[in-house]
Amino acid sequence: MKKPNYLPLVAFCMLFVTFSYAQHKRYTIKNGFALGGGITQYDIISDNLNTTAGSGWLINASTTADIPHKWYNISFGMQLSENTIEIDGGLSDDGVAFTEKQLEYKLFAAQLSMLLHAKVIRNLLTIDFGPMLQYNGKLELQDDNPDNLFLRVNEDIFAAQELEDISQFNVNGAIGATLGFQFIKFRAQYIYGFTNILNKLNDKDLSRENFKGNQSMLTFAALITF
Repeated sequence: MKKPNYLPLVAFCMLFVTFSYAQHKRYTIKNGFALGGGITQYDIISDNLNTTAGSGWLINASTTADIPHKWYNISFGMQLSENTIEIDGGLSDDGVAFTEKQLEYKLFAAQLSMLLHAKVIRNLLTIDFGPMLQYNGKLELQDDNPDNLFLRVNEDIFAAQELEDISQFNVNGAIGATLGFQFIKFRAQYIYGFTNILNKLNDKDLSRENFKGNQSMLTFAALITF
């Protein structure tokens, strides 16, 4: 009996597999890790309070997925920062006479981010943007004798310590740029608070006005990547 010739079938299968592999390229997604730190400039944009931006520091960590066939990379990160801000207030011994004085407050915040990094110059420059979730502590008044310190909103005067109880969960948006080579990068970022960080004060009847304030934060950081 004549044996069947499988050679044409084997040749056809080899050609089909080769053609299919050529049509469907394999892309390697590289994961990276970065640690960094830097400085901040922090402010609260508000019509109720006169503020002066203060400086601070930050540390952050992030993991990045480098996607070769896309116009962007994506990263997930956590950032810790301590910031200062000055607010126009005053000193009063009798609750009536008011001597103007700038009062310093401190704010500690933790932020979780998911950022897209648009590739402007591959492996050198990206434009970064995305949302942030923030948990922050109280707005701590930095004074050893706070009892005679007050804030004024139009004709309403209240104790400066009352301002400490701000909203502690906030949603922010971030945009910035990252420049650098494989092992070290530099990042500048602007963070804006979409939510009203002073909203919790409206439950305390401190003023006849409703409090409204949005965070404004500049960061400059150096990153070491792995």
